[in-house]
Amino acid sequence: MSSPARAPRPLLKVCGATSPEEAAAVAPRADLVGLWYGVENGARDLTRTRLTAVADAVRTAGRAEPVLVTFLHEADQISAAARAAGVRWIQLHAYQPPAAVAALRRAMPDAVLVKAVHVLDGACVERPFLTAYARAGADLFLVDTATRGGAVGSTGHRVPAAALESLLPALPRPFVLAGGLSEADAPGRAFAAHPGYRGVDIDNAARTDGGPLDPVRVAALDRAWTGTPAPAP
Repeated sequence: MSSPARAPRPLLKVCGATSPEEAAAVAPRADLVGLWYGVENGARDLTRTRLTAVADAVRTAGRAEPVLVTFLHEADQISAAARAAGVRWIQLHAYQPPAAVAALRRAMPDAVLVKAVHVLDGACVERPFLTAYARAGADLFLVDTATRGGAVGSTGHRVPAAALESLLPALPRPFVLAGGLSEADAPGRAFAAHPGYRGVDIDNAARTDGGPLDPVRVAALDRAWTGTPAPAP
């Protein structure tokens, strides 16, 4: 796959696969499949053994790459799990400080590091640290929402348009947008014209009634967000 800095078209990431079968079903129509590891009390958190099995299924079933999505801060724990699973993409989806990003970059110099940043009450919580994250080694930012109750990741809450418009000029790296998106949001997406836009990260809209990732829904998301046509019969 092309580097995140030179993506030929927007990337589609679907998040939260929990079994090899689920991952294999959606990998042909996604670019990235998120696998939760070290997400305390997360409904889709995987053991290290399970992480490896699901990552293998992603790689062998389609065009997608697995992404280790974690709330962990410790570079040694994250890098050990990523190496064991053969995962190159790592998404830090909590409030890890820039020092944690730098430590992970030292541990995995060839990894693609995605740092989630969170919009709460119309403002980006991590805005004062964006440049520090970039200097520490973040390759991409993932712009998502947080809730007043402390929830981060797969909240289903959208990033307010005004908050996103304010944040984008401050991002020193390209970005992926998350936060309650569906295929209906693709037409007229103003943020897609931004030179740093690299794609979307979708969880809830890739499922039917909160169940496993649905290959039919992922195919619809793929057509809407990346322009990839359905395969010929």
